[in-house]
Amino acid sequence: MKNLYETILSHGFFRGMKREHLAVLADGASEVKFKAGEVLFREGEPANKFYLIRSGKLIVETRETAKERILVQTLAAGDVLGWSWLFPPFVWHFQARATEPTEAVVLSGAHLLNVAERDHEFGYALMKRVAQVVIHRLQTTRKQLLRQPLQSALEG
Repeated sequence: MKNLYETILSHGFFRGMKREHLAVLADGASEVKFKAGEVLFREGEPANKFYLIRSGKLIVETRETAKERILVQTLAAGDVLGWSWLFPPFVWHFQARATEPTEAVVLSGAHLLNVAERDHEFGYALMKRVAQVVIHRLQTTRKQLLRQPLQSALEG
């Protein structure tokens, strides 16, 4: 557990959080490994995990057709993944897949949500950090969308 606590303590996402809040995060945390090509979660499945990426690479993608997927974002060491456990209807809105062997710390979304409901200071600190990730993801997606018409025009 000490190793997980230290990993959480040193992760940039939690920089500046109170130590007692960091201890809450470590409660129930576990380490997980994914092989290249392994899917962490799929769109529409129940969302209940929050990942701190320690090493490797993941992609977040969405389905265009039954067979075709669109890359939303590539994530690597130091990034976080998954906030759908925080908002109803508590299902994943994207799919995440490892593109190379990946190690992560996984936190229980249900545990974090329950603690946030009881301890609003913790909840606010967590929500501010999640909001920054959501904004970053939206900005990344916006930039991708702005590039697509240009690429299509250049190809046509």
